[in-house]
Amino acid sequence: MNQSPLPLTSDYLSLLTDKVPMIDVRAPVEFQTGALPFSQNLVLMSDDERQQVGICYKQEGQQAAITLGHQLVSGDNKQQRINAWVDFVASNPNAVLYCARGGLRSQLSQQWLADAGVICPRVEGGYKSLRGFLINQIADLCSNEKFVLLSGMTGTGKTDIIKTLPRSIDLEGAANHKGSSFGRALDQQPSQVDFENMIALDLMAVKQKYPQRSIILEDESRNIGGRHLPIPLTSSMIVSPMVVIELPFEQRIEKLWQEYVVDRYQETLAYHAENAETAFADYLIDSLLRVKKRLGGQRTNEIHSLMTNALKTQHNDNFANHRDWLTAITADYYDPMYLYQLEKRRERVVFRGNHQEITQWLSESA
Repeated sequence: MNQSPLPLTSDYLSLLTDKVPMIDVRAPVEFQTGALPFSQNLVLMSDDERQQVGICYKQEGQQAAITLGHQLVSGDNKQQRINAWVDFVASNPNAVLYCARGGLRSQLSQQWLADAGVICPRVEGGYKSLRGFLINQIADLCSNEKFVLLSGMTGTGKTDIIKTLPRSIDLEGAANHKGSSFGRALDQQPSQVDFENMIALDLMAVKQKYPQRSIILEDESRNIGGRHLPIPLTSSMIVSPMVVIELPFEQRIEKLWQEYVVDRYQETLAYHAENAETAFADYLIDSLLRVKKRLGGQRTNEIHSLMTNALKTQHNDNFANHRDWLTAITADYYDPMYLYQLEKRRERVVFRGNHQEITQWLSESA
C-alpha cells in the first residue's frame, strides 16, 4: 500500500488532555485488554476475522493476509462498518482513529472513510504509542510532582473529601473498588491497563490545571482490590506528606453502616433481579472470610454469628443489628491495622483535623 496522503497526528499530549473522541478499529479482544475512556470500539475486523488473517499472515505472508482481509470484510459487512465510522465522525467532528500500531488496519479504515467523503486523522503509532506515552507520563509526573496523602481510619469519609477537591485523584474510583475487604463493587474492576490509563489521564489533567500545586491522593496500599498502582506512583506516595482525618468512632460506624449495609443492599436489589437477598448475604460473609487470617478463627466465628443474626433480622429492625458486627470488625481489625501502619509513618503526618479543617488545610496549604 502506498503511503497515504491523509492526515496523520502524533500530538499525543493534546489528544489525551483534550480527550479527543477516538475510533478504535482494533478487534474487540484487543480493546478489552486496554483502551481509552473516550474511545469507541468500531472494528475493522471481528475477533474471528482477525484470527483468520493472522494465521494466513504467518503461513502465507502479508499480501495473502491482506487479500483474505478484503474478502472477509466486503459487501454489506464492509458498508456497515464504514457507516459506523461515518456516524461517529458526524457526531464527533474532531475525532481521530487508530489501530494497534498505526499500520495497515488504521490506514485502510482511514482510506475507506475518505472514499465515503469523510476525512479523519489517523494516530501515528496507534494505541501502542498512546499507551507508551501515558506510561511515560506517569513516570515523569511522579518524579517531578508533589503529592499529599489523605489518610484516616476506616469510615472517616476520605473518598468524600477527595471527590470535593479539584486537585485530587480518586484512585478507588478509577479501580472501581473501595479499597477494603468490603469494598468490592457489584460489577467488575477495569482491566489493569485501563486502570493505569485512567490514573495517567487524571494526573495529566490535574497537572494541566494546577501546575504549581500539590496533587491530593487518598492514602492507599499498592493494591486496590485486584488492581495495582503503578510502581512510580507507589514510590512517590510512600515518601509523601500525610494529613489525617479524625472522626469519632460512633460516627464512623454510622458511615460504614450506611455504605456497606444500607446503600449496598439497595444497589444489590437494583443489580440482581431475582437473588438479591442471597447475593447480599454472600457479599457480607465472603468479605468477612477474606480477613479471617488476620482476625483469627475464633473472632471470625463470633463476628460471623453477629452477621448471620443481622441478616436474619434486617427486615424487622431496619438493618440496625448490622451495626453489631461492623463495630466488632472495626474495633478488632480495621482500627488496629490502621494504627499500626500509621505509627510507622507518623513523621510524615503534617496535619490532623475533622472534615472541615482537613478540607480547608488542603485547599490553602497543600
